Amino acid sequence: MKPEDYDDQDIRNALKDAFPSVGVELPRDLWPAMLRRLETPSVRVPWYDWALAACLVVGVLAFPKFVLLVVYHL
Repeated sequence: MKPEDYDDQDIRNALKDAFPSVGVELPRDLWPAMLRRLETPSVRVPWYDWALAACLVVGVLAFPKFVLLVVYHL
């Protein structure tokens, strides 16, 4: 068949059959869960972040010109 023989409505119907519609509405409201998450003060810093900060401080104290390298890479 030539492209001119296709009808837009046929193509639209074929696409609707191939891809069923997805539910537009959310199954629940997400805002209360977001508020609960924002209110919980559970900011946990992993141990390796503290180790990296300590290495940075030791490096700066041992080699003062190391600060220039760190600032350059920020």
